[in-house]
Amino acid sequence: MDRTDIAAMDPLPDGATEFVRRKLEDDHGYLSWLNTRVETIERGRVVLSIPFDDKLTNADGRTIHGGVAATLIDTAGGVAQRTTFEDPLDGGVATVNLNANYLRPADGDLRAEAEVVRAGGSIGVSEMTVTTAGNGGEAPDGDDENEEDRSEVVVGQGSFRLFRE
Repeated sequence: MDRTDIAAMDPLPDGATEFVRRKLEDDHGYLSWLNTRVETIERGRVVLSIPFDDKLTNADGRTIHGGVAATLIDTAGGVAQRTTFEDPLDGGVATVNLNANYLRPADGDLRAEAEVVRAGGSIGVSEMTVTTAGNGGEAPDGDDENEEDRSEVVVGQGSFRLFRE
């Protein structure tokens, strides 16, 4: 199924968004420790964020370690694939391949957007982009939601094994 097929799907089942939010934000040890937040979940698209925190920085204390961004694109890409399941709470997803291209240092809150390119019977492909507000978590005008003030820091693509129930 491609983007057109995904767009024609029924909306996510009641409770699916809250279930994913609870699993990622509260129940998952590592993602909870990173303070991962679910911003948007819809068929074929997911937006996750991780706020700037000194504990996530490189030795310079200003830039977030690249592994945090890699975790974010991996998680966002996999969760986006789940949204293509008839019931996203059934089955599973495992990363087969992850490609991350680092464009510039991340020095603020991270926001990852993942979109499903294709979701086949057993393999799916997602494209992911991570942006940062810079300035240690604050956008220049203090509004992290202002897209013009965000910079791309990582672009990536992932292949995921889909275990449909």
